[in-house]
Amino acid sequence: MSTESTKDSQTHKLVMLTKEEASEKQLPNMSKPTLNLLASTTNPNSDLPTKKDRDPRNCDAPFFKSAQWTADGTTLLTLTSSPAINSYVLPSDLLTSSNSPLSSASCLLLPEPTSTFAPCPYFSLSNPPTQCLLAASTDHPIHLQSIFPPSHPIPPLASFFLIKPETEAYLPITSLIWPSPGSHFIVGTTNLLAVFDVSRPDNLSSEPLLRVPTIPSTRHISKGNGIGMRGTVSALSLQQTNDQEGGMLAAGTWTRWIGLYDIYRSGSVIANFSVKPGVEEAKIGGRGVVQTIWSPCGRYLVVNERGSEGLLVYDVRGTHKLLGWLSGRDGTTNQRLSVDVFPASVGGFEVWAGTKSGKAVVYEGVGMAEGETKPSWEWGVNNKGESAVGAAAMHSSGSVLATCSGSWKVGGDDSSSDDSESDSEENESPLGSKPAFVVEETSLKIWSINASNASSEQEFGPLEGEVEEKE
Repeated sequence: MSTESTKDSQTHKLVMLTKEEASEKQLPNMSKPTLNLLASTTNPNSDLPTKKDRDPRNCDAPFFKSAQWTADGTTLLTLTSSPAINSYVLPSDLLTSSNSPLSSASCLLLPEPTSTFAPCPYFSLSNPPTQCLLAASTDHPIHLQSIFPPSHPIPPLASFFLIKPETEAYLPITSLIWPSPGSHFIVGTTNLLAVFDVSRPDNLSSEPLLRVPTIPSTRHISKGNGIGMRGTVSALSLQQTNDQEGGMLAAGTWTRWIGLYDIYRSGSVIANFSVKPGVEEAKIGGRGVVQTIWSPCGRYLVVNERGSEGLLVYDVRGTHKLLGWLSGRDGTTNQRLSVDVFPASVGGFEVWAGTKSGKAVVYEGVGMAEGETKPSWEWGVNNKGESAVGAAAMHSSGSVLATCSGSWKVGGDDSSSDDSESDSEENESPLGSKPAFVVEETSLKIWSINASNASSEQEFGPLEGEVEEKE
């Protein structure tokens, strides 16, 4: 063997070794961070009417169903089973507190149960005109409401109609998003997407700005003849891009289909595909899409189904194929269990998800590998683990997390209830059925995340307070 070939071989080995070392540096073993409980409340009853004034179809004691942050990160909005939307303004000394009690700043009562609302995308606690949200209730228009209403009843700030022309009945709004910059919002209903102009409510325009049917025709006997995406649009999310208009719209249905739409430019469909093949490959089950959420980079789409033991991750760059799945998340319930994503510090992104058993699981490095991804770590949100964790909402800073838990069960039944987004109508159970009772354990908790690895961008000193972690 010549000297040059020997040198080339040694150089090749050195290059390969350098690449392996670089790969190891790019994907370090992330150690489990420390979670400290900063504030909490177990009382979603704030400012609710007395028991005798409540709707007899609702359970006696409400529970927290979902939680989301406002755009500026100062306020947390929760949806309860009352139905009502409570707002919690976080104190400025939150990170120095220790299990402080949370108190509601306001309570917005809704006329009917709902599963969808969207705060203003440019909400600012210092700017009152931005302190509003959109809420859609059954058999009512879409209302623009003040998040901090006065003590006396006031009408909505604006109303938006989505009506079936043949019957003049309100179409049920099953999904709603109000993306940045905030000039338009998008809703989903049965076999239809609609885009509204916020500046043109019902007194200026009785029709949405754009209607996008998800199937060619609802009058045909086969309802689209196998073309398009038939079913109730139960989930919406908009891909984040560098421009102000946003990217693709991802819509999911109870019939387990995903549709990608160029909603702002052409108003047409890009692709439709079923999640059933992916679920069969992953063997995680599922009974309808409850959430679609884009990765922070906009390359991947996470699909969250009810009754599923995991989450699906799709690569939408051209092929729209299944990249992998996140296993080990117990979501085998009809209740909506929402997830959240956050950019990872070393590659991929993180997924935070609640479970039926009162725990939360975290997946790290999602998008970096194909196939199955198991939870990186988990912790107990509830001491008893009786109620499901309906939401895990990450603050934009990445150092604070909000979780809410609560569920109800039917007497003698071990499965949690649906949260009124099932294929059947809301509150349609017969009078002779077993009464529903609320699981006593319901809570809203704010956690600090203290990273224990050196690669993290933000670290906090240990805070006093209750730490609920799995050993």
